[in-house]
Amino acid sequence: MGRKRIPYLVIATVLSLVPWLILGLISTLRDSTWHLMVLLTAQNLGSAMADVVVDAMIAEAVRYERASFAGDLQSISWSSMALGGICGSLLGGYALSNLRIDTIFLLFCVLPCIQLLSCCFVEEKSENTKAEPEDSIVRDSHMNGSTLDEDSPLSKKSHSSTRRRKKGKKNAKGRAVNSSKSKIYKKGDSLALKWFHSLKEAIYDLCRAFRQPMIWRPMSWFFLAHVTIPNLSTVIFYYETEVLKLEASFLGTSRVVGWLGLMMGTFIYNRHLKYMTLRKILMCAHIGLAFLNLLQIAVVSRKNIAFGISDKIMVLFGSALADGINQFKFMPFLILSGQLCPPGIEGTLFALFMSINNLGSTLGSFVGAGLASILNIDSGSFDNLLLGIIVHALCNFIPIAFLFLIPKEATGSST
Repeated sequence: MGRKRIPYLVIATVLSLVPWLILGLISTLRDSTWHLMVLLTAQNLGSAMADVVVDAMIAEAVRYERASFAGDLQSISWSSMALGGICGSLLGGYALSNLRIDTIFLLFCVLPCIQLLSCCFVEEKSENTKAEPEDSIVRDSHMNGSTLDEDSPLSKKSHSSTRRRKKGKKNAKGRAVNSSKSKIYKKGDSLALKWFHSLKEAIYDLCRAFRQPMIWRPMSWFFLAHVTIPNLSTVIFYYETEVLKLEASFLGTSRVVGWLGLMMGTFIYNRHLKYMTLRKILMCAHIGLAFLNLLQIAVVSRKNIAFGISDKIMVLFGSALADGINQFKFMPFLILSGQLCPPGIEGTLFALFMSINNLGSTLGSFVGAGLASILNIDSGSFDNLLLGIIVHALCNFIPIAFLFLIPKEATGSST
């Protein structure tokens, strides 16, 4: 019906709501592995779909408001998520100890209901009022010219592309006319054919956008930053529970401290770091993560006990610092991704950015598993864990060598 966001938010919310309702009311489905898997897959699909739509709305707002509040918008978003994570961790621990599982599932329905209600407050223009391709090109070139420094490589590339656009203005008008004609032609097509044309155009726009060096180079760096660092978090978890004898409930509570660190990292970034160049921020973040491994080295070598510092304090302090520093690294990724998304495919491109980031994180976990296998680190066998942590610390310096992929003058804010 000419809408871009609201129908998908409603569909996503229903997908998130119905599985919890079914699991809370029908006990037999909770005992079936296949039914449980299908319902939870549908629920996660709805959550992921809503996340993509909201990310697209943020990326769209960043572009059309010329990114004047890009850092503020992302900070508000992540601070809200951190606050929700803190409340969820605290209430989840209480609910798991005091409530029945069917009651917990029914309580999960409250949040999608609130999300469904929030759809009433989403404002959007009809698809029919969307700007012509030429307008998008001119607006895009104007924004690039006004939001980048004159001496930056991105600015020079934007100026040269603007000259090419002016030179091919007539071709742009011709493409706009042809595009409008194709839209009129599609009105008589079947629904399946319309979906096919829409998907074809989206893939074409996506490929065209990813051929631009200013898009694929930064995304390549964030991918490499995950792949080149082995993730030993699972091994550390088993060490903390089996050797340090930390209760699983305490490790769950430590996530609250981690969320507080994430919120603090978001606040510090928005107040003091968003005007710093991304290269400097990312370099400092990786150096900080490398030195943060000293805390884990102290715990594994038991040096903290010699100084009278308990394992719980070390774990809590390390969790807060790690999440805070990682947020310094992730906030530029989100803001840069929002600035690079071309008009019209914000949701698709931003989702692809996040998928690349998640793929790199997954591959980093495989690399960590491979390192643990080579060093014979396993549940009950942690003799070489100290060496694994040292290797992990040194690997944090590898992404620094690839910082040339990040635009030299780019900052976390374009103002």
